[in-house]
Amino acid sequence: MKLILRQIALPPDAPEKEAEQAALKKLKAAGISAYNAKICRVSVDGRKKNDIKFVYSVTAECIGASDRAIYKAGAEKLFEPDINVTYGKEQRHGKIAVIGFGPAGIFAALMLAENGYGTVIYERGKSVSERAADIEKFKADGILDTESNVQFGAGGAGTFSDGKLITRINDPACSLVLKRLAGFGAPENILTDARPHIGTDILQTVISNVTDHLLSRGVQIRFESKVEKISESLKGISIRTADGEEYYDAAVLAAGHSARDTYKMLYSERVKMEKKPFSVGCRIEHLQSDIDAAMYGEGLEKYREFLPHAEYNLSFRENGRGVYSFCMCPGGSVICASTERDGIVTNGMSCSKRDGKNANSAIAVSVLPEDLPADLLSGIDFQRSIERAAFSISGRFSAPVQTLDSFLYGGKNEITKIVPTFKPSVITAEINNVFPSFITDFLKKGLYEFDKKIKGFADKAAVLTAPETRTSSPLRILRNGEYFSDSIPSLYPCGEGAGYAGGITSAAADGINTACKIMSRFKPDK
Repeated sequence: MKLILRQIALPPDAPEKEAEQAALKKLKAAGISAYNAKICRVSVDGRKKNDIKFVYSVTAECIGASDRAIYKAGAEKLFEPDINVTYGKEQRHGKIAVIGFGPAGIFAALMLAENGYGTVIYERGKSVSERAADIEKFKADGILDTESNVQFGAGGAGTFSDGKLITRINDPACSLVLKRLAGFGAPENILTDARPHIGTDILQTVISNVTDHLLSRGVQIRFESKVEKISESLKGISIRTADGEEYYDAAVLAAGHSARDTYKMLYSERVKMEKKPFSVGCRIEHLQSDIDAAMYGEGLEKYREFLPHAEYNLSFRENGRGVYSFCMCPGGSVICASTERDGIVTNGMSCSKRDGKNANSAIAVSVLPEDLPADLLSGIDFQRSIERAAFSISGRFSAPVQTLDSFLYGGKNEITKIVPTFKPSVITAEINNVFPSFITDFLKKGLYEFDKKIKGFADKAAVLTAPETRTSSPLRILRNGEYFSDSIPSLYPCGEGAGYAGGITSAAADGINTACKIMSRFKPDK
């Protein structure tokens, strides 16, 4: 039997072994003989600045224990559900296609290939190494490759972000995602950290290792192959690219949230979709040292060498609309995530060490379907109008930046101690010219509210870089309980782009679950 003990709080400078020993001591005091204690989760409790703690969850094994003894120890029985893979009876005539090589597509392909299903992956962008070179070139010369950038290519958008693996969903597939990522080269601490992340530098190696593994399993990966049309066929599903038309038994549609031409194609094919809420806003940058000081207070000096850079998670709601921090990147940079030559999009990234001077996060305001025209694609039009407004200020990929001194207090828009990190370049401008007033009004309200929670958050020197428009998909591609589209029964929409996930881990988990649905329908290869 495996037990778990939570809320074991120790000073940050205490050796981790003490948490395991404390768990065994609690169990022994309750009359339970336990062994093999292991830390499974650790988080930072900084609510009391003069008494910061690391809070551990520890698992241990025992041979028999009464419910009363377990309760007395403050423990719980630990159940670790496995992924339930069953194979269907429907005869296949060909292979399974996976459209998109981001987290959802990668993990769908892993499940299919490792369970004996011939798999072909279509990815509009390039391999991770070629993609990295194109991104560096763009930072230097400002000339965007619309098919190889921060959004498109091997690994999806998350590859060139922070690689955050936090998720709020409770799905056994999430544990499998973390274990597989660690197996492909991610740091082992993602298995225990309460706020796990990988970092852009390591993620590129992870994606390269995943690619090699899939190729070794016989998977065909077709980079620079944009899917132009998807339609139902007598053989299941037809996929057309510039190289021609091919037929598959089924297709996983794991296009990311920025594949606007894919949404347009699906709309023309009468695939059922619906509008969904999304958010737009800015990236805000502070000095990381200021965020650390505000979050840790007097405990920072005492435990500086043991504490990770501080993170925050802020939100405020009023009259049905929310403003919140999103994708917080300690010690990171603001990056250009554009996919169109006349629009600016921002995102955040950081490397594994998170050792940059600035902290950044999105401050995003919710956009509701009722805010927009009735047209199904109006969310995309809304995003695009903001991106183009930002681009038009300079006519190039110079993101508009504004200090909080100017935006909130009517002062100077003058860069001082906090230097914007966005590349290729920035231009000082008023972001009121980028967003409609309901967005900027709520941004201001949120910043004032957040300053009440984190002292100095509304620092006059803090810098806003606009716009962040790709927080999530503005559409959901409808699927039924078996995960396939009613419009094209062999099409399986999944992941963030289909509107069923938000972030690397949840998208990957949805890819796993989608693959399981396909496997429960079809026979594997002999």
